[in-house]
Amino acid sequence: MLEEATLEDGVDVGPFSHLRPGAYLESGVHIGNYVEVKESRLGQGVLAGHFSYLGDASIGAGTNIGAGTITCNFDGKDKHRTEIGHGAFIGCDTLLVAPVSVGSGAATGAGAVVNRDVPDDLLAVGVPARIMTRKPQIDRTDSTE
Repeated sequence: MLEEATLEDGVDVGPFSHLRPGAYLESGVHIGNYVEVKESRLGQGVLAGHFSYLGDASIGAGTNIGAGTITCNFDGKDKHRTEIGHGAFIGCDTLLVAPVSVGSGAATGAGAVVNRDVPDDLLAVGVPARIMTRKPQIDRTDSTE
């Protein structure tokens, strides 16, 4: 469903997703099934997994949003924003408790509850999330060679 949302060229939206007023998806964004976006801007090439809620957020280009991620933007009185830098990796089932920011190149572990800012290129894991001193490097080379 599309309500007062803006989609640039090459945007892919999965079934049963809901793009509400103020949603702006830049070129090459992929939204999975059952994703809701409200008052948020998703940068070029953002990938947002299934079953996520992205409200009152700014998400930088090339960021991966894992399935089940929720921006917890309402504290019972006020709505707050979540800011995510470019190239970040948000693990599955992460809860981002606004106001909060996740830096460029930063990552969250699956199931993290992030209630404080994560600096650029660092990793946040746990409940509540703890900032690790450095993000582990993942070797993505084929080990069979």
